[in-house]
Amino acid sequence: MMPIGPLMIEHRLIERMIEVMKHELRRSEKDKHLNTLFVDTIVDFMRTYADHCHHGKEEDILFKELRKKPLSSQHEQIMKDLEKEHKWGRETTDRLGDAKKRYIQGDREALNVAADSMRVLVEFYPKHIEKEDKHFFFPVMEYFSQEEKNAMLEEGYEFDRKLIHEKYEHTVLQVEKQF
Repeated sequence: MMPIGPLMIEHRLIERMIEVMKHELRRSEKDKHLNTLFVDTIVDFMRTYADHCHHGKEEDILFKELRKKPLSSQHEQIMKDLEKEHKWGRETTDRLGDAKKRYIQGDREALNVAADSMRVLVEFYPKHIEKEDKHFFFPVMEYFSQEEKNAMLEEGYEFDRKLIHEKYEHTVLQVEKQF
């Protein structure tokens, strides 16, 4: 089994969230109202699942192992571009979260910032996923032996097992600071 299988499955879930975001974005723009609970859901999903879980496995496992290989200049450039895109996604998600906070405090311009952040995420992720699915993941698997692929797959499973504990340890630390 190739280690990209779980990454591809994760892409499908991200795409589903992007579809929901499209609907919420249209509703938000039509009603001139920000559903702050939905934004909390988006931000949590994008930070925890899309970035920490999914991009974490790409960067901390796949990209780390690819750096040990003599990559073609094309694959090396795509990997650098993907890392920049991951960083951009983090920044855009942070901007969305910040806009929600400002909106709650009464800053009505924050609605436009939140809508713009959602719009660019909705436009960005399908292209980003297509780049990984069609132009990167399958070709770079040729650099690895089956044993290396299996080791990365196991490392990915271990990464997932630890993730929930990290998330909720962080949650407890945040609420402890309040008391």
